[in-house]
Amino acid sequence: MPTTDPRPDGERAKSEVLSQRILIRDLTLSCSIGVSEEERARRQRLRINIELTVDYPPPSRDNINEVVNYGSLAKAVRNHCLDTTFRLLETLAEELSEVCFGFDPVSETRVRIEKLDRYADIGGIGVEIARRRSDR
Repeated sequence: MPTTDPRPDGERAKSEVLSQRILIRDLTLSCSIGVSEEERARRQRLRINIELTVDYPPPSRDNINEVVNYGSLAKAVRNHCLDTTFRLLETLAEELSEVCFGFDPVSETRVRIEKLDRYADIGGIGVEIARRRSDR
């Protein structure tokens, strides 16, 4: 059956922005992390997922200067993980949240980190945190 569009040609549906999110999915890095020295001595594979809520309207001019640069964000996250040694996933998650808050439009963060090779019978074991900016 043919469908008919109730809107006149070219007219957009009226709506309002509820929120905008930026996602980093399945970033996989080998990092120095672990409670024991033995664990920290060998790098471990981590899978990192980050979801950010940003406070700005949709870009009006299709211009990168109106949004968070995804490449800069991913580089900041990657560098922090690779340049630092951690004991706890919880500490790394908190610090990555702070890295993300370094991008001014970010108002909320959700960071999930999993160790991929810690247990042979578990695909990933880890932590997830959520934080909201409180300085506004």
